[in-house]
Parts: sequence; C-alpha cells; structure tokens
Amino acid sequence: MFRIGHGYDIHRTLAGRPLVLGGVRIPCDFGLDGHSDADCLTHAICDALLGAAGLPDIGHHFPNTDPTFKNIDSQVLLRRVVADLSQRGWKISNIDSSLIAEKPKIAPHLAAMKSALAASTGLTPEQIGVKATTNETIDDIGRGLAMAAHAVALIERA
Repeated sequence: MFRIGHGYDIHRTLAGRPLVLGGVRIPCDFGLDGHSDADCLTHAICDALLGAAGLPDIGHHFPNTDPTFKNIDSQVLLRRVVADLSQRGWKISNIDSSLIAEKPKIAPHLAAMKSALAASTGLTPEQIGVKATTNETIDDIGRGLAMAAHAVALIERA
C-alpha cells in the first residue's frame, strides 16, 4: 500500500540569523525567521511525510508556542517524524522537493542538502530530490523577503 503527501512551508528572511536549508548551514547575510531554525525545506518535507500518513501537520507536533522547540535543529524534528511513521508501520519510498528563493545561489549546496536529509530519513541521496528555483522577482519571495519550499513524499507499508 502506497500513500503520497504534499508539504509547503514559507518563512520571511531575517538579517543576522543563520540560514539553514535542508539541514545545511549556508553562508549568507540573512537567515529565516521562525521559532525553530526555520529550515523551510525540512519543514515542507516533514509536512509531506505527515500528510502521507494521514497525520496532523508539523505545527501540531512541534508547536511554536512550546519553548522546547525554540531554535531546535529541524533535522531533529525530521528524525522524530520518520520514527513516528516507522512506529506506525510506514517506510519512506522517496521524497522530492523544490526550494523557492531569489538568493543566495542554492545549486552549490544541493548535494550537501541531499546528504543531510538522507542521514535524517534513512534514505539514500538518490531517493531524495532537491531542486531550487527563483520566483522571477515576483512577490515577497522574488524580492528576497521570504523563502518557500514544496515537498512530496511517497510512503509504503513496511
């Protein structure tokens, strides 16, 4: 039995904060605003996995009102989601994702992101797709005021 889920996340940019995407710290003069490390790519992947299993979204599991999750590494959250799915009898078949950001250039970091995400999910880097695109200067993402990510995940009964 296979199931598919979709996830989406968006965060505003914030000067002086580290930029973490897909579990990789990227040299940049800004980061993303959020309660955790604000890794929108990993958050979208968590939501895709949770949705595929028919579970509530990431905010339900790791609320931004809980100080436990303040500045937490989103890879910790992803590992918890993967463990929860495993306990419920699911295994991940593959993940595909798209990061939408005007800057910085993401392409040099894609392989590292795939490796970090593979380490957190138990998949191989070949089972994980990470793509990057811009928003062609349209809206807040296009003006560099925010970043977003979409993800889909296919899970199957273990």
